[in-house]
Amino acid sequence: MTTSHTTPGAGTPDERRTVKVSKYLSKHLRHQPERIGLTLDPNGWVEIDALLRATADHRFPVTRAELDHVVAVNDKRRFTIEGSRIRANQGHTVEVDLDLPPAEPPAYLYHGTVARSLDAIRAEGLRPMARHHVHLSPDRETATRVGARRGRPVVLPVDSGAMHRDGHIFRVSANGVWLADAVPPRYLRFSG
Repeated sequence: MTTSHTTPGAGTPDERRTVKVSKYLSKHLRHQPERIGLTLDPNGWVEIDALLRATADHRFPVTRAELDHVVAVNDKRRFTIEGSRIRANQGHTVEVDLDLPPAEPPAYLYHGTVARSLDAIRAEGLRPMARHHVHLSPDRETATRVGARRGRPVVLPVDSGAMHRDGHIFRVSANGVWLADAVPPRYLRFSG
């Protein structure tokens, strides 16, 4: 059983627990499955029963009801349950093949960042860094939320239509995040 202490301005105990479970799942389904004894299959899936056993064995027990709740209410739709398996939809730093088919993107996609990253982006474009792909948003609002996680957001339009015509491959994850191997600077629109 989980006990919570209320901190002013921190949300309800249930909301805090949901966020904590979501972060725990992200860490172990995207970045460090081995840390709790999990092995993802080549496409990033793991059996739910194995995940729940691993969380309990590593002193962070998660119930099936909590798991289902986190998957259902997560505003970023980070996880997918398929039958008896679960996986993170994207953002992995461990080697997985999400087996997403190429898709034709809309004319423009968007990338949320912060001002301190702009010089490097102007010089090198968008690179996946530790992840397997660059993450692009389908609209400015989503990109703004993404950028705001690191400070005051800057939204860069990406001429994804031109990239696609030039032979760049795009894929779209189950939660609507567009993925590209990289975005060269010439396809980015910088304001001012």
